[in-house]
Amino acid sequence: MAIKIKRFDKELPLPEYQTAGAAALDLIAREAVTIEPGKIGYVPLNIAIEAPAGHFFLLAARSSTHKKGLMLANGIGIVDPDYCGDGDEVKAAFLNFTNESVSVARGDRVAQGMFVSFSRAEWNEVDMMNNDTRGGFGSTGV
Repeated sequence: MAIKIKRFDKELPLPEYQTAGAAALDLIAREAVTIEPGKIGYVPLNIAIEAPAGHFFLLAARSSTHKKGLMLANGIGIVDPDYCGDGDEVKAAFLNFTNESVSVARGDRVAQGMFVSFSRAEWNEVDMMNNDTRGGFGSTGV
């Protein structure tokens, strides 16, 4: 699928798949950011994108990001298809879960992203579900 993309700093590379079987593109930090212990820092990822119709861009931490002492503050990021203006740079919100400052260098691969198709719901409100009640969290476990 062809994706419209804008780089804010053209000296940095476009996002890329690191292997032939990779499902997600690696995203890099446009600028150096230091995140203080227990705080959230925003890392600009150097791209604005226009997702194809019926898709959004899913932002996730790379599997090695936790080794730096960082995790995405919101678990995952959903970049809505209408977040695609000229100044709509995708950013990652990272929580520093360590007791020391963590630095992200310009050009570091810190996140990954992939395009995901979605459907929008239309509600059909009812008074009864007419299904058996299953139980709460962990109801099928021991």
